[in-house]
Amino acid sequence: MSDAVGTAEAPWSVGVLGQKLKGWIDRLGQVWVEGEITQWGVRGGNCYGKLKDLERDVTVSFQIWSSVKSRLPDDLKQGDRVIALVKPEYWVKGGSLTMQVLAMRHVGLGDLLERLELLRRTLAAEGLFSPARKRRLPFLPRRIGLITGKDSDAEKDVLRNAQLRWPNVAFRTVHAAVQGDRTVPEVLAALRTLDDDPEVDVIVIARGGGDFQNLLGFSDERLIRAVAAARTPVVSAIGHENDRPLLDEVADLRASTPTDAAKRVVPDVTDELNRVVQARARIRNRITQHVRTEADRVAGLRGRRVLVDGAWIVERRADELTRWAARSAELVDRAVADAAARLTEARGHLRALSPLRTLERGYAIVLDEHGEALRRTEQAPDGARLVVRVVDGAVAAVSGGPLHREDAGTAGAVGARS
Repeated sequence: MSDAVGTAEAPWSVGVLGQKLKGWIDRLGQVWVEGEITQWGVRGGNCYGKLKDLERDVTVSFQIWSSVKSRLPDDLKQGDRVIALVKPEYWVKGGSLTMQVLAMRHVGLGDLLERLELLRRTLAAEGLFSPARKRRLPFLPRRIGLITGKDSDAEKDVLRNAQLRWPNVAFRTVHAAVQGDRTVPEVLAALRTLDDDPEVDVIVIARGGGDFQNLLGFSDERLIRAVAAARTPVVSAIGHENDRPLLDEVADLRASTPTDAAKRVVPDVTDELNRVVQARARIRNRITQHVRTEADRVAGLRGRRVLVDGAWIVERRADELTRWAARSAELVDRAVADAAARLTEARGHLRALSPLRTLERGYAIVLDEHGEALRRTEQAPDGARLVVRVVDGAVAAVSGGPLHREDAGTAGAVGARS
């Protein structure tokens, strides 16, 4: 067989291509792989099926010859998580590739538990399981988001028990696979939908228990981190008391069963009404007791002498009141007399200092035409109009100019006009 690369001038035959593919594939050897059996069928003693990746949408076909099948566990079936020793084989005649299974067994419980414990420690170290980050549930949620399997017992338990406790409770249910390879993506999508709904106050993820492997999806790291990042409080109601997936650790509240979740999420209307009745009775008793105590205190005050007959207070203080009244009248009279004397004295001082007293003695005040008093002769030049103020009025005058000293006594220097 030629090793030259096939070209347009010298192409390979289909047989050469098939043989080369078989040679390359045979050199891959054997390898252990892990996955989930999604198809399982037996024909002619041989087994044919498909193995799917646990996280991605990748599937390979496999076949198990009857000689190998007889050495495998009898309980292998669709949905099982297994590890298999496979050898890729290329069938030249048919041009098909298949995986020949040489050995297969269930994934050991010990292996799963070890991986789960490692993930638990990692997430705990990040603080995702810390009680400090868990949120309190609302007393009475406006609407409850429910993620569960369609027509499942878990859904019926949650709805029935919640409505028995609070008949007007409202739900928004999003159905999702709760077992198998579709669990994680569908629950994640449902969680995002409910977390984005502003009317949903709490989200319940419910499943009615199951074996360890069926609950593995609820320990998936992607789901755990999504629940930790959710803005809405999340309640985990996955299994029974002994079922503890990692979702229980990260949820804000773990319910032992779906029924327990309904009891923890909504209050019992009967219990709340009883509490209201009891609270009203306590308030009524406290108010009655307080009123009774105050009434007794008022009765005690009314029984005292000072309130029964108050006339003795007036009689006891009558003489004292009379003395104080007389003293008050005396003080008022004295104050009025003193004020009158001070007023008379002030009136005399005012009259003595008044310019009118000076005018009464024959003096006059000369004012210029602007009303300013004359103090010097230069303020009254010849012809200036003047006003002469005397005790009983004023007269108009015209200045004849300043007089010489020797003429100062001559009365006719200034002509007066009425």
